[in-house]
Amino acid sequence: MVHTKVAVATLLTLIIAVTVNSSAQTTSSPPPTFAPELFGELEYRMVGPSRGGRVTAVAGHRTQPSTFYMGATGGGVWKTTDYGQTWHNISDGYFATGSIGAIRVAESDPNVVYVATGSDGLRSNVIIGKGVYKSVDAGETWEPMGLENTGNSGAVLIHPDKPNLVYVAAIGNPFAPNSERGVYRTADGGQTWELVLFVSDQTGAVDLEFAPDNPDEIYVAMWLAERKPWTIISGGFEGGLYKSSDGGDTWEHLTNGLPNGLRGKADLAVSGGDPDRVYVLIEAPGSEGGVYRSDDRGGTWHQVSDFQPIRNRPFYYCNLEAHPTNADVLWGMAEGQWMSQDGGKSWSRVSTPHGDNHDMWINPDHPEVMIQSNDGGANVSLNGGATWSTQDNQPTAELYQVDISNEFPYRLFAGQQDNSTISVPSLVTQRRPGGHVALWESHGGCETGPVVPKPNDPSIVYANCKGRFGLYNRRTGQEQQYYVGFWNIYGHNPKDLAFRFQRVAPIHVSPHNPNRVYHTSQFVHVTEDNGQTWETISPDLTAFSPETQVVSGSPITIDVTGEEHFAVIYDIQESPHERGVIWVGANDGPIHVTRDNGANWTDVTPPGMGPHGRVQNIEVSPHDPAKAYATILRYQLGDFAPYAFKTEDYGQSWARLTTGDNGVPADHPVRVVREDPDREGLLYAGTEFGMFISFDDGVRWQPLQLNLPATPVSDIKVVNQDLVLSTMGRGFWILDDLTPLHELSDQIASADVHLFAVRNPYRLYGVRRFGGAPAPDEPQYPAPGANINYYLASDSADELRLEVFDDTGNLVRAFSSEPMPEPPLPSSVRMGEWHLEAVGTPQLPKTAGAHRFVWDFRHAGPWDPSASRSGRNGPMAIPGTYQARLAIGGWSSTQSFEVMTDPRIVDEGAVSQANIEAQIRLGLEVRDALSDARLAAAKLDEARDGSPDQVRLVLDEISEALVTAPIRYSRPVIIDQLSYLYSSLIRADQQPGQDAFNRYQELNSLLNDHIGRLEQLLQTSNFRDGQ
Repeated sequence: MVHTKVAVATLLTLIIAVTVNSSAQTTSSPPPTFAPELFGELEYRMVGPSRGGRVTAVAGHRTQPSTFYMGATGGGVWKTTDYGQTWHNISDGYFATGSIGAIRVAESDPNVVYVATGSDGLRSNVIIGKGVYKSVDAGETWEPMGLENTGNSGAVLIHPDKPNLVYVAAIGNPFAPNSERGVYRTADGGQTWELVLFVSDQTGAVDLEFAPDNPDEIYVAMWLAERKPWTIISGGFEGGLYKSSDGGDTWEHLTNGLPNGLRGKADLAVSGGDPDRVYVLIEAPGSEGGVYRSDDRGGTWHQVSDFQPIRNRPFYYCNLEAHPTNADVLWGMAEGQWMSQDGGKSWSRVSTPHGDNHDMWINPDHPEVMIQSNDGGANVSLNGGATWSTQDNQPTAELYQVDISNEFPYRLFAGQQDNSTISVPSLVTQRRPGGHVALWESHGGCETGPVVPKPNDPSIVYANCKGRFGLYNRRTGQEQQYYVGFWNIYGHNPKDLAFRFQRVAPIHVSPHNPNRVYHTSQFVHVTEDNGQTWETISPDLTAFSPETQVVSGSPITIDVTGEEHFAVIYDIQESPHERGVIWVGANDGPIHVTRDNGANWTDVTPPGMGPHGRVQNIEVSPHDPAKAYATILRYQLGDFAPYAFKTEDYGQSWARLTTGDNGVPADHPVRVVREDPDREGLLYAGTEFGMFISFDDGVRWQPLQLNLPATPVSDIKVVNQDLVLSTMGRGFWILDDLTPLHELSDQIASADVHLFAVRNPYRLYGVRRFGGAPAPDEPQYPAPGANINYYLASDSADELRLEVFDDTGNLVRAFSSEPMPEPPLPSSVRMGEWHLEAVGTPQLPKTAGAHRFVWDFRHAGPWDPSASRSGRNGPMAIPGTYQARLAIGGWSSTQSFEVMTDPRIVDEGAVSQANIEAQIRLGLEVRDALSDARLAAAKLDEARDGSPDQVRLVLDEISEALVTAPIRYSRPVIIDQLSYLYSSLIRADQQPGQDAFNRYQELNSLLNDHIGRLEQLLQTSNFRDGQ
C-alpha cells in the first residue's frame, strides 16, 4: 500500500516564546493586607503518610544505574540515587504544579533532564499541567521552558546526540478543546517551540518513540480525549499513529493493518533488539483493540493479541514497554502487570508491589535494573522484577479530605486514593520499633473515605467506601456494614439507581449529637443508631440534568465505577449554632438549606453560576449562624476560575470572594474555604495549586504557601489553633500555632518590635527516634515547648534578650542573640551563687522579619566541663503560669502563658500537681549536687599541677571517690551515680520513689564530705606553700 506523506505541520506551525512565570495571573493582585515578613517564619510540617501515591512517569540513565526519577500525579518530581532506598523531592520551589506527565534524561548528558507536567492518566481527579521544565544539573535546579497551555503530557523525547533537540507529546487541556496540543519540537533547548503535528483542538499527542537506530524517525500516537465530570471521552475518528522520517518536519498517517474507525488511546514500544519492529497497544472497539506489531518500521501492521487485561480502562492505563535488547519481550501495564516473551502473543502476570500500573524504564546496558510505577508509587528492581524496593518511603499520598479525632494528640483521618483509609498522629509521644510507619492506622471503608471519628469516642469511626457506610471499631478492628439501600453502584447508569452515591459520599456527624450521623446520595440520610436504620429527610436536592445521566465512558470503553456519578450531594454541614439547620451542596450545582431539620428545603444556589459546577465545600461560620461560605469547582468543565462565595443571610444573597483579581489567581480553582474559629473574618482557602489567606473576610487574599509544595489542597480543618491540611499528592500537613495570625494588626505591622501572645502549651516530653538521621520521607514532629513568636522590623545591632520567669518571678531560663562566652570557673569549689540559666542556650535570631523561638520547658541543666553539654537537659518546669519577657535596646514586652499538664496524665489521675512539684524539686537538688561534683573534679585537676606529693595523694583519693576510672565497666562513683539518679528523675511525670530521696541523701552526704576535705586542703598553708 502506498502511503501519502501528510505535511501536517504546515497546517498549524507556531513558534511559542517561553514565558518566565508559568503560573502568572492575567490580572494584577492587590497589595497584601499584611506583609509576608510578618508571618513568613511560620512553616508547615508534613505528618505523613509516607505510603506512596500514584506515579505515571519514571526515568533513568544508562550510565547511572542507581539513579532514577519519578513523577507523581500530584506530588512533583522525586529522585533516588540509591536504587529507591530513599527518595528526595527535587521540584519543590520550582514547579507550579505537582502533576507530572513525562520525564526524560538526555542520553548524551545525564545532567540534562526535561519534565512535561500533567499526568496522562485522565481519571476524574487528574490535575492539569503547567508546562515544561528543564534542569541542567540533574534536578538540583529547574527553569520553566514554556508550553504552559498544553495541559497534560504523555511523553518527552530528547535527541540521543543533541540535548537541545526535544519533542513533547502534548495531550492538551483534558477538560475542554484547545489548540495547544499535538507534537511540539524545540531545537534550542526550550527557548522556542514549534508545533509540528496538529490534528484538531480535541486530539493531542499521548506517546512518542524514536526508532532505536535513527532519531530522525519518530512514531507518535494521537488521542482524542476529554474528561467531563460525568464521563470520560476516550477516542474518536481522529488520531491514531503517525510517523516522521525527517525529525518531525513532515508526518505520515499510519493506517495499514491498524484500526481505522473508532480508535482511542495508544502506547508505542520499540526495542534496540530489532529497530525495524514497532509495537502499539491501542484502544479500539471489541476485538479490534489490543497489541499490534509492525516489522517494517510502521509500514504494515498486524494484530498479535486482543488480551483483555492489558486493555482495561485505557484512558487510565494503556501502557506498553519493550525489552531494550530482546524485541520479543514486552510488558503490558493496567490493573495488573503482564509480561509476554513471544512478541505479544501470550501473556503471564508478573508481580509488582501495587496494582494499577503505569510506566517502566529499563536500563539498556543492565536490563535486570528497572524502575516501575503504579498507583502505590515507584519501585526499583535489580533482578528483572523478581523483587522490588519499598513504596513506603514516598510521601505522595492523594488524600480526599481530612477529619480530626478529639483525642490527645489528635489524629488526622482520610481516604487515600488507590490505597486504604488511613490516620496518622499529629504528634508522637511514644517510641515505636517500626518507626513512623508503625503509627499508621486504617479504619475500614476504602480508598475514597471519608473516615470520620466519633466526637465523644474516637475509637469509633464512621467510614465510607464508594457509598457504602461502615462502622469501624478501633478497639476490635472490626467494621460493621450498614449501607443505605445495599446497591452495588458499579456498572449502572446513575439514573437507574435508587440511591445515587458517589465514591466520596460525605459523612457528617451532628455537632449537637454525636450519635446523629448524616450520609448523602441525592438525598440526605440520617441515622442515630450507627447505621442500623436510616431516615431520608430530603427530596432529591440535585439538578439531575438528563444529559449527565449516562453510562460513563464513550465512545469505545465504558468505565462505570461510581466515580463519575453525577447529580449527587457532595458536601453537607449542620450549623454548629442551630440544631437542624443543615446545608448541602451537590456535584452538579445546587446548594440547599433547611432550617427545620429537613421538613423544608430552600434552593439557595448563587445566581449566574451556570450548570454542572461541583459544590466542593460548605462552611458555616463559627462566629455567625447566618453566615456561610461555599466553593464551587468548574475546572472539569474547562473553567478554571476561582469560585468562593459568602452569604450572611442564610443564602438569600451571595458575594463572590475570589474574583481573579483580588489575590487568588484567575486560574486557581478554589476547593475549600474555612473561617478561623478564633478570629472572625480570618479565612483560609485551599486551591488547586496551593494555600491563600484573607484577613478581611475575603475582600483581599494573599498567599499562605510558605514551604507547602505546589499541590492541590483538598481539605482544611482548624483545630486547637493549628491549621490542618490534606492534599491531593503530598499527604497531610500542619501549620502549628496560628496565634500570630490571630493577632496581626496595622499597629503590629507598623511596630519596630513586637512580641506575640504565647499559646498555652502542653507540657510534653520529647520522644527519641530509632536509627540515625531522619530520612526524607519521615513525618516532621516538633520538639515539645512553648512557641515564642516575635517580629523585628529591621536587623538589629543591639542584643536581643528573652527571659522566662515562673509565677513567683524567679528566672527559669535566659536566651540572647549574642554568643555566650564560656564563663570562667568560680573561685570556690561549690557552684554557690553561680547560675546557669543562660548557659547552654541557643542564640536568638535578630534579623528582620518574624521569628519563632521554642522554649523546651526546661530549667538549666547541670554544669559540665564541656561547654557543649553544660546547662543542657535540665529538669522540666512544673505546670503553671510563666512569663516571657523580650527586650532589645530600651524596649521590652512581656506575655503570660500557662504551661499545661499533659491531659492524659490528668485523665489517668495517677500523678498530681504535688507529685510533679516534688519531682522537680528533687531534680533541681540532684542537678545542683551533680554540678558541685563536676566542679569539684575540675578544681581537683587544677590543684594537681605543682602540688606536693603528699597533697597529690590526698587529691587522688578524693578524685577516685568522685570520678569513675576511665576503663569500661569500672565501678561508677559519685559523679556517675548522681548522673544516673538525675537521668531517672527527668524522663516522665511521677512522684519520685522513696529510694530516690534516700539515694540522693546518701550521695549528697558523701559528696559534701569529699568537697569539705577538698576545701580544707585547698586552704592549708602547706598546699599554698607547695604552689
